[in-house]
Amino acid sequence: MRSIKRIALLCGLGVALAPTAWAENWQVAKDEEGIQVSLSEVPGSKYKAYRGVTVIKAPLARVKALQEDVVGACKWIHECKSQKLLKHEGDQSWTYTQFNTPWPVTPRDSVLHVTTVEEADGSLLRKLEEAPKYLPEAEGYVRVSRVQGFWKLVPKGDSTEVTYQVHTEPGGSVPSLIANKFVVDAPFNTLKALRTLAEKP
Repeated sequence: MRSIKRIALLCGLGVALAPTAWAENWQVAKDEEGIQVSLSEVPGSKYKAYRGVTVIKAPLARVKALQEDVVGACKWIHECKSQKLLKHEGDQSWTYTQFNTPWPVTPRDSVLHVTTVEEADGSLLRKLEEAPKYLPEAEGYVRVSRVQGFWKLVPKGDSTEVTYQVHTEPGGSVPSLIANKFVVDAPFNTLKALRTLAEKP
Protein backbone atom coordinates (compact mmCIF):
# COMPACT_ATOMS: atom_id res chain seq x y z
CA MET A 1 0.00 0.00 0.00
CA ARG A 2 1.48 3.25 -1.10
CA SER A 3 0.01 5.22 1.78
CA ILE A 4 1.74 2.96 4.29
CA LYS A 5 4.78 2.65 2.12
CA ARG A 6 5.70 6.27 2.55
CA ILE A 7 5.05 6.79 6.15
CA ALA A 8 8.31 8.00 7.17
CA LEU A 9 9.53 7.18 10.43
CA LEU A 10 8.73 8.88 13.45
CA CYS A 11 11.37 7.86 15.62
CA GLY A 12 10.90 9.95 18.32
CA LEU A 13 13.10 12.87 18.55
CA GLY A 14 14.08 13.69 15.51
CA VAL A 15 17.80 17.16 11.40
CA ALA A 16 16.55 18.70 8.60
CA LEU A 17 17.53 19.63 5.17
CA ALA A 18 20.82 21.25 6.10
CA PRO A 19 22.11 19.47 9.18
CA THR A 20 25.48 21.19 9.11
CA ALA A 21 23.73 24.51 9.67
CA TRP A 22 23.24 23.66 13.31
CA ALA A 23 25.67 20.90 14.20
CA GLU A 24 29.22 20.70 12.92
CA ASN A 25 31.73 19.74 15.58
CA TRP A 26 30.91 16.09 16.15
CA GLN A 27 32.67 14.20 18.93
CA VAL A 28 32.39 10.43 19.36
CA ALA A 29 30.61 9.68 22.65
CA LYS A 30 30.15 5.92 22.32
CA ASP A 31 31.50 3.30 19.90
CA GLU A 32 30.31 -0.17 20.85
CA GLU A 33 28.72 -3.22 19.25
CA GLY A 34 29.13 -1.78 15.76
CA ILE A 35 27.22 1.41 16.62
CA GLN A 36 28.93 4.79 16.77
CA VAL A 37 27.23 7.69 18.55
CA SER A 38 28.55 11.23 18.13
CA LEU A 39 27.39 14.46 19.78
CA SER A 40 27.59 18.10 18.75
CA GLU A 41 26.87 21.39 20.45
CA VAL A 42 24.09 23.40 18.80
CA PRO A 43 24.33 27.22 18.87
CA GLY A 44 21.64 28.74 21.07
CA SER A 45 20.62 25.42 22.63
CA LYS A 46 21.61 23.76 25.89
CA TYR A 47 20.82 20.36 24.40
CA LYS A 48 23.29 18.53 22.17
CA ALA A 49 22.50 17.03 18.78
CA TYR A 50 23.17 13.31 18.41
CA ARG A 51 24.07 11.09 15.48
CA GLY A 52 24.10 7.31 15.47
CA VAL A 53 25.51 5.21 12.63
CA THR A 54 25.52 1.45 12.11
CA VAL A 55 25.44 -1.16 9.37
CA ILE A 56 22.53 -3.58 9.46
CA LYS A 57 22.97 -6.97 7.79
CA ALA A 58 19.64 -6.80 6.02
CA PRO A 59 18.48 -5.29 2.71
CA LEU A 60 17.22 -1.71 2.69
CA ALA A 61 13.69 -2.89 1.91
CA ARG A 62 13.60 -4.83 5.19
CA VAL A 63 14.76 -1.84 7.27
CA LYS A 64 12.36 0.43 5.42
CA ALA A 65 9.41 -1.89 6.12
CA LEU A 66 10.18 -1.91 9.84
CA GLN A 67 10.22 1.89 9.87
CA GLU A 68 6.95 2.16 8.01
CA ASP A 69 5.11 0.03 10.55
CA VAL A 70 4.34 3.10 12.66
CA VAL A 71 2.68 1.29 15.56
CA GLY A 72 5.16 -1.59 15.57
CA ALA A 73 8.15 0.76 15.41
CA CYS A 74 7.42 1.79 18.98
CA LYS A 75 8.97 -1.53 20.03
CA TRP A 76 12.43 -0.41 18.93
CA ILE A 77 12.35 3.38 19.34
CA HIS A 78 14.03 4.35 22.62
CA GLU A 79 11.52 4.99 25.43
CA CYS A 80 8.54 4.94 23.06
CA LYS A 81 5.28 4.31 24.92
CA SER A 82 2.86 4.52 21.97
CA GLN A 83 2.80 5.79 18.42
CA LYS A 84 0.29 6.30 15.64
CA LEU A 85 -0.07 7.75 12.16
CA LEU A 86 -2.14 10.94 12.07
CA LYS A 87 -2.13 11.71 8.37
CA HIS A 88 -0.47 10.65 5.15
CA GLU A 89 -0.33 12.75 2.00
CA GLY A 90 2.03 11.89 -0.87
CA ASP A 91 5.57 11.76 0.50
CA GLN A 92 4.55 13.51 3.75
CA SER A 93 3.31 12.01 6.96
CA TRP A 94 2.40 13.25 10.42
CA THR A 95 2.92 10.95 13.41
CA TYR A 96 2.15 11.22 17.12
CA THR A 97 4.36 9.59 19.75
CA GLN A 98 4.21 9.41 23.53
CA PHE A 99 7.47 8.80 25.41
CA ASN A 100 8.35 7.40 28.80
CA THR A 101 10.63 9.59 30.92
CA PRO A 102 12.46 8.88 34.18
CA TRP A 103 11.24 10.48 37.39
CA PRO A 104 10.96 13.40 38.03
CA VAL A 105 10.63 14.42 34.36
CA THR A 106 7.05 14.76 33.06
CA PRO A 107 6.39 12.38 30.12
CA ARG A 108 6.82 13.94 26.68
CA ASP A 109 4.80 13.66 23.50
CA SER A 110 5.74 14.66 19.99
CA VAL A 111 4.04 15.38 16.68
CA LEU A 112 6.43 14.88 13.78
CA HIS A 113 6.12 15.99 10.17
CA VAL A 114 8.08 13.46 8.12
CA THR A 115 9.10 13.88 4.49
CA THR A 116 10.42 10.84 2.64
CA VAL A 117 12.77 11.20 -0.31
CA GLU A 118 13.89 8.25 -2.42
CA GLU A 119 17.19 9.13 -4.08
CA ALA A 120 18.55 8.04 -7.44
CA ASP A 121 21.22 5.79 -5.92
CA GLY A 122 18.59 3.74 -4.09
CA SER A 123 19.11 5.41 -0.72
CA LEU A 124 16.23 6.72 1.36
CA LEU A 125 16.09 9.94 3.38
CA ARG A 126 13.39 10.69 5.94
CA LYS A 127 13.43 14.30 7.15
CA LEU A 128 11.95 14.90 10.59
CA GLU A 129 10.51 18.17 11.82
CA GLU A 130 8.39 18.88 14.86
CA ALA A 131 4.82 20.14 14.31
CA PRO A 132 3.84 20.93 17.93
CA LYS A 133 0.63 22.77 17.05
CA TYR A 134 -0.74 20.02 14.81
CA LEU A 135 -2.62 18.47 17.76
CA PRO A 136 -3.91 19.98 21.01
CA GLU A 137 -1.63 19.25 23.94
CA ALA A 138 -2.47 16.07 25.87
CA GLU A 139 -3.10 16.12 29.60
CA GLY A 140 -0.18 14.74 31.57
CA TYR A 141 2.37 15.32 28.79
CA VAL A 142 4.76 18.09 27.86
CA ARG A 143 4.85 18.65 24.09
CA VAL A 144 8.32 18.51 22.53
CA SER A 145 8.78 22.00 21.14
CA ARG A 146 11.40 21.48 18.46
CA VAL A 147 12.82 18.59 16.47
CA GLN A 148 15.13 18.60 13.49
CA GLY A 149 16.40 15.29 12.29
CA PHE A 150 16.68 12.64 9.66
CA TRP A 151 17.02 8.96 8.98
CA LYS A 152 19.23 7.99 6.06
CA LEU A 153 19.30 4.45 4.67
CA VAL A 154 22.05 3.61 2.16
CA PRO A 155 22.20 0.21 0.44
CA LYS A 156 25.53 -1.60 0.85
CA GLY A 157 25.08 -4.82 -1.10
CA ASP A 158 22.94 -7.10 1.07
CA SER A 159 23.35 -4.72 4.02
CA THR A 160 22.15 -1.20 4.85
CA GLU A 161 24.07 1.68 6.39
CA VAL A 162 21.73 3.54 8.74
CA THR A 163 22.27 7.06 10.07
CA TYR A 164 19.95 8.58 12.65
CA GLN A 165 20.66 12.23 13.43
CA VAL A 166 18.59 14.49 15.67
CA HIS A 167 18.46 17.69 17.66
CA THR A 168 15.53 18.32 19.95
CA GLU A 169 14.27 20.92 22.39
CA PRO A 170 12.26 18.76 24.80
CA GLY A 171 10.15 21.56 26.30
CA GLY A 172 9.76 22.17 30.00
CA SER A 173 12.61 21.42 32.38
CA VAL A 174 14.94 18.44 32.00
CA PRO A 175 17.86 17.95 34.43
CA SER A 176 21.20 18.01 32.61
CA LEU A 177 22.15 14.54 33.86
CA ILE A 178 19.05 13.03 32.27
CA ALA A 179 19.40 15.08 29.07
CA ASN A 180 23.06 14.06 28.66
CA LYS A 181 22.21 10.40 29.13
CA PHE A 182 19.31 10.59 26.67
CA VAL A 183 21.36 11.95 23.76
CA VAL A 184 23.61 8.87 23.94
CA ASP A 185 21.03 6.25 24.86
CA ALA A 186 18.41 7.32 22.29
CA PRO A 187 20.45 6.70 19.12
CA PHE A 188 22.35 3.71 20.53
CA ASN A 189 19.34 1.81 21.88
CA THR A 190 17.14 2.71 18.91
CA LEU A 191 19.67 1.51 16.33
CA LYS A 192 20.53 -1.61 18.32
CA ALA A 193 16.87 -2.65 18.63
CA LEU A 194 16.15 -1.86 14.97
CA ARG A 195 19.18 -3.90 13.89
CA THR A 196 18.14 -6.86 16.04
CA LEU A 197 14.70 -6.98 14.43
CA ALA A 198 15.96 -6.40 10.89
CA GLU A 199 18.57 -9.16 11.17
CA LYS A 200 16.18 -11.67 12.71
CA PRO A 201 15.83 -14.75 10.43
